[in-house]
Amino acid sequence: MRTERTGTEARNALFEVRLDGTCAAPAEAVYGLLANLEQHLEWGGRSQKRKKFRLSSMEAPFGPASVGTEFRTTGIDPSGSFTDTSVVTEAIRPEVFEFVTEARLRPRRGDVVEWTIVHRYEIEQRGPGSGVTYSLRVMRLSRRLWCTRRWARGLAQKISASYTRGGFQNLLRMAEEGAESNA
Repeated sequence: MRTERTGTEARNALFEVRLDGTCAAPAEAVYGLLANLEQHLEWGGRSQKRKKFRLSSMEAPFGPASVGTEFRTTGIDPSGSFTDTSVVTEAIRPEVFEFVTEARLRPRRGDVVEWTIVHRYEIEQRGPGSGVTYSLRVMRLSRRLWCTRRWARGLAQKISASYTRGGFQNLLRMAEEGAESNA
């Protein structure tokens, strides 16, 4: 089996989606939701509006995640279902939360595709609220997909961003709700 690989830097990604948002909640509230892995199942799963793109289950240790914390997730994607194993690679409270995912997508048609994905959240305090940048970088694929071809990248990034945006917006909304209830 041939594997597509790149280095670990963003400029070496096969594919990248980047989302920016602002939030009325302080950076600590956003970071707290990210470090509480069980909450990913809420904002990236149950609260997703798209029924065909969501986390379905998670196995994670109790308490705030830190560098080295491992967790597993399952979910559905428009093309099939996935099982993931992830590890937290950077956790700088309340500024950066990053994890690397080894994903296994089982499409409804065709062969299984394995991916290595870097998920990175950069959080900046802005007055009483915060600015959040999320990037999803595909660093490795077990086989080349249409979305990594030069002619298709723009379209694929728009489609991926539209699916990813729902969970990102849920994260920001939940941080705001949590900050309001703690005020």
